[in-house]
Amino acid sequence: MSDRLSRRGEEAAGRSKFENGLIQTMKIPKLFYAFVIFTCAAIYAIHVKRKLDLKSKNAADDSENQLDSETSGTDQAVLYGIIFDAGSTGTRIHIFQFTQKPKEVPRLIHATFRAIKPGLSAYADDVDKSAQGINDLLAVAKEVVPKKLWKSTPLVLKATAGLRLLPEEKAQKLLDKVKQIFQESPFFVRDNFVSIMDGTDEGISAWITVNFLSGNLNSPKKRCVGMLDLGGGSTQIAFLPSPEVTRKNPFPFSQKYFELAFIYLSSYLGLGLMSARLEILGGVNGQALKEGEVLTSPCFSPDFQGEWEHAKIMYKIKGQKAGKPLFEACFEEIAKILAKKVHRTEEVKDIDFYAFSYYYDLAVDAGLIDNEKGGTLAVSDFETAAKNVCKTMEVQQGEHPFLCMDLTYISLLLEELGFPKSHMFKLARKINNIETSWALGAILHYIDSFHNL
Repeated sequence: MSDRLSRRGEEAAGRSKFENGLIQTMKIPKLFYAFVIFTCAAIYAIHVKRKLDLKSKNAADDSENQLDSETSGTDQAVLYGIIFDAGSTGTRIHIFQFTQKPKEVPRLIHATFRAIKPGLSAYADDVDKSAQGINDLLAVAKEVVPKKLWKSTPLVLKATAGLRLLPEEKAQKLLDKVKQIFQESPFFVRDNFVSIMDGTDEGISAWITVNFLSGNLNSPKKRCVGMLDLGGGSTQIAFLPSPEVTRKNPFPFSQKYFELAFIYLSSYLGLGLMSARLEILGGVNGQALKEGEVLTSPCFSPDFQGEWEHAKIMYKIKGQKAGKPLFEACFEEIAKILAKKVHRTEEVKDIDFYAFSYYYDLAVDAGLIDNEKGGTLAVSDFETAAKNVCKTMEVQQGEHPFLCMDLTYISLLLEELGFPKSHMFKLARKINNIETSWALGAILHYIDSFHNL
């Protein structure tokens, strides 16, 4: 598969299960009092204050570590935030620069991005070797952030499903090593700044990112958009339900209602694209094949034979003759994998959604959208592409041996989530020239808490 897919494989495969969560009730900060009648602003404000009321909790510490910011002639503060995205195939650093007027939402003016391979999980048995890559990325941060703002710039690392699926002891040793390196840096760090991010936080952070970049969080005229993210080990869906529909058809989860609104969010660990591939092939997460053993699937060309590396394990794979058209055989196999693992929500058909990560990359590989510009697609476009690719692969393998499987999986996943085949999605790698990852939404928590929005 292409480099884009390798880059997106940031989460290890694992046992299929889902994590559900709703952001907890919190007091709405003063910044959003003017927007209390607008649901998106309320959701953002609630989530920002969820876990990080550090000013009151750590008053003594803050008196010694008073956070500074640059101010311009227009009374605008210049703020920075640094977040490490620790995935299984790579570690990425995002350095965000904001300006902020008193009592207003920060405005993002620049973002710096760098990435290294492999990911932290590759050093599970030799944690000291992870130091070089972390220090290399910290050197980038020192170049970007003005020296006088180092001590007031939060430095955060969040690990995704890749570390979530490691044994707890090994994952903790990696986190402890990063904490040590971070605490020796000149940036602002606390113990809880280095941690494993659960699927709930990952999903809500991505939702905040897309609505922040789209200008929906502080606009009374715009409705918040939904978010679909398909990673390597997990997949998330997040959207803002309408109160009327929710009252008539409450979701079957232990969701919490807020003073003004709530958000629906589901994270499915084990249903990311790489995890799904392994399960469709009949493999077991973390378990190498025995001598002479081969994984087979009707989603490959019948005569295909090859190798696939996943989570540092090399698997021998091959196609199999199913006695029926390739798409039909693949569809039936994947339908069994997804059966009863995904909750269907009817309301999604009435909401605009952005789709990211592997949704984007597979659409590019299938020639459905432009690699740089993205585009808009219907659910049926993925299914049509899957049928065409699978039909071609019956006689010729092609450049991407997994493409029939992956496109079929995506089309089925979207339908299982409740999207009709006619539903349109926006696919974008960037919004307003900023990467659409969860990292921006996550760092806003810290910026808000430290600088008292």
